[in-house]
Amino acid sequence: MTAQLHGVAIHLTKYSTLGGAFQTRVQPQVLTAPYWVCRNAALARELGLSEDWFRNQEVLETVTGSHVPDGLHPAASVYSGHQFGQWAGQLGDGRALSLGELLTPKDGGIELQLKGAGRTPYSRGGDGRAVLRSSIREFLCSEAMHGLGIATTRALCVTGSDATIYRETAETAAVVTRTSPSFIRFGQFEHFSHNNMHAELKQLADFVIDNFYPKCRESANYAGNPYAALLEAVSLRTAEMVAKWQAVGFCHGVMNTDNMSILGLTLDYGPFQFLDAFNPGHICNHTDSLGRYAYNKQPNVAYWNLFCLGQALLPLIEDQELALAALEPYKTAFPNALMTQMRAKLGFTEPSEAFEGDRALVETIQKLLAQDKVDYTLFWRNLSHVMNGKSVDLLRDMFIDRTSFDAWMLQYSELNNQQIYRLEPYLMLKTNPKYVLRNYLGEQAIAKAKLKDFSEVETLLKLLQAPYDEHVGHERFADLPPDWAADIEISCSS
Repeated sequence: MTAQLHGVAIHLTKYSTLGGAFQTRVQPQVLTAPYWVCRNAALARELGLSEDWFRNQEVLETVTGSHVPDGLHPAASVYSGHQFGQWAGQLGDGRALSLGELLTPKDGGIELQLKGAGRTPYSRGGDGRAVLRSSIREFLCSEAMHGLGIATTRALCVTGSDATIYRETAETAAVVTRTSPSFIRFGQFEHFSHNNMHAELKQLADFVIDNFYPKCRESANYAGNPYAALLEAVSLRTAEMVAKWQAVGFCHGVMNTDNMSILGLTLDYGPFQFLDAFNPGHICNHTDSLGRYAYNKQPNVAYWNLFCLGQALLPLIEDQELALAALEPYKTAFPNALMTQMRAKLGFTEPSEAFEGDRALVETIQKLLAQDKVDYTLFWRNLSHVMNGKSVDLLRDMFIDRTSFDAWMLQYSELNNQQIYRLEPYLMLKTNPKYVLRNYLGEQAIAKAKLKDFSEVETLLKLLQAPYDEHVGHERFADLPPDWAADIEISCSS
């Protein structure tokens, strides 16, 4: 079935064809007097939406969940998962509804999902709503990650309402419309496997392979087992994604298996943070009292989650050793992908994989950054400028232990002079961003948005969609965070 929304065809999602075991149709709950908070014109153009699409009242009410066009049947998906390392049983889209799918000439089907449109059968006692602050955070961060070249779901718009929502305090409601080729999670496989619903598990795996990993059917690896090939493919995509997280200093904050995308996309933006002062053990989620999801633990947690996915797929793979073999490539793919990212940050474009000098260079500077609590993003951006002709004092002034920094710079210069590498300083400015979504920037934009001043959100969106550009006149958004930023606490409710 197809619906028309201001001249745009919205189709039922391909996922909905799997049947009632996978999704439950749910009508969103009306929010009174909705209004636009922020709109992503760049993404709208990519999706083939006209410039006036956002000016239409029916569109506003539809993406708020207050109106459902004839022919659409919003639905919430069921899944299960491990949360903070413990089996949590059945979960599901507690506050997310799949609205439908746009067919785009470039990217094929793109699903539209409303987050915060009311209760579903999986709300687990919650109200199914999202608040303004969390919706703005997800809107900005998903676009920031896209601007950084990191695989992610994206956000088309945020709408708000003066309706009161209670979290720690009374807040106002919002709905974020996010997009992705699919929102399928590891937890969906866990759900059907754990409940011995093996026919549905196979149906789900076949759907994912046929729609997103067709080469798994052709692979001769793993004795021609397409489900083992799928596990390997997901592992490789996950390794690439997490390597990019680590390289830009991104902390996800809640890497439960139900928050892991089967497509290797960054999914579910809650208590995330980009590092300010470099601290390998940084915990961005105030709820994570044991530090399970600390920045330096993310690569191992990703593997642990993939192991859970492997267990879920075992009824289809039918051979434990085969499943373990399909997971094995992660152990080399992740460190190789991370070193590729770090070499690029150093400006090296032609490294020898067997050469360890660059690895030692990265390890040394990371220890020094942590020791002197140097701002991570500013260090790499300033290094880029120094290698493009600015004074080294720009960097030296960031360190307390300048003797150690000087020794590191000498080591770096010596590697530059070796024939193993070709240094491309200009490319460093296209690799080390000037702008990331620091928590304090988000907080400032949210404070204004609560007063219905969305100008700061719009400015941040512009900067974060092109984070490597200088954006003259906006330098304050790339400054060191103020002292009060260290006191910001973000929890899962954010």
